[in-house]
Amino acid sequence: MPDRPNPFEDIERFFERMNRSFGDVGVSPRLHEVAVDVAETDTEIVVTADLPGFETEEVTISLSERDLTVEADHEEEVEAREDARYVRRERTHRRLSRTVRLPDAVDEDAATAEYRNGVLTVTLPRETVEAEDDTHTIDIS
Repeated sequence: MPDRPNPFEDIERFFERMNRSFGDVGVSPRLHEVAVDVAETDTEIVVTADLPGFETEEVTISLSERDLTVEADHEEEVEAREDARYVRRERTHRRLSRTVRLPDAVDEDAATAEYRNGVLTVTLPRETVEAEDDTHTIDIS
């Protein structure tokens, strides 16, 4: 009897294509991505992201139109032990990235970010006037 394709693999590939094409459609992030929560009120949008193990200087936040991108890049300088032979070595470099499509336009210049205990909180006041189509960087306090 010939092997039949696994329908669950097809569904997973479909959701991956949808995420790339249309942004986040509510599927849980993979292990190498940043887990985020997006909350909104009448006046602002708040994005909270888990980034454990990173320093503030290693985190970059950028905003282009309605796309918020969070990137974290950590390179660990670890000297190899002469008396050890590594079977597996995963702790030398970590890079995470996540882009989230915001529900509405925001005031890019009034955006703020805070990073405490591995949790990044980005507060984005809602836009009241049309903004230019360029990318802005948000500083972390």
